[in-house]
Amino acid sequence: MTGLIVTAYVGLGSNLESPLGDRARHLELASESLSGAGRVTKLSSVFETTPWGVEGNQPDYLNQVAALETDLDPAGLVSRMLGIESDLGRVRAERYGSRIIDLDVLLMGDTVIDETDVQVPHPRLHERAFVLVPLTLIAPDAIHPILGATMKELLARVDSSSVRPFTSSD
Repeated sequence: MTGLIVTAYVGLGSNLESPLGDRARHLELASESLSGAGRVTKLSSVFETTPWGVEGNQPDYLNQVAALETDLDPAGLVSRMLGIESDLGRVRAERYGSRIIDLDVLLMGDTVIDETDVQVPHPRLHERAFVLVPLTLIAPDAIHPILGATMKELLARVDSSSVRPFTSSD
């Protein structure tokens, strides 16, 4: 714990069903579980996206971003999120593979860390429309501490055509 309260932006994603429920339910359970790491102050809409970084047949993802006020340091937050993923049944079998739940620290104030197990801001944040779209909804003026650009500016630089609003009737 740092003792200081900082706003972290956490990406949530799911593209598999499990005994706990469908993709939307996994996002709900994960966002509720984040309360153990701090206070969720904002939650974006949910978006459906095609898988990123893989070729082959994978189900589409549901993605969302949460703003979390926390006093955890980045390593503590990552550890807590790995625990949430495990509790929800995530198994890490392959890079960019399908998953019940995926939680990533996207930004954490102006923190910059590049260690083996902890990287903040997320190293591919600026390339990924599936997190930039929901992140821009809740924090358009948040600044990437390395690139010096706002989330709104970063979103304008990527193709977001594969990011679709999700409604439960889909």
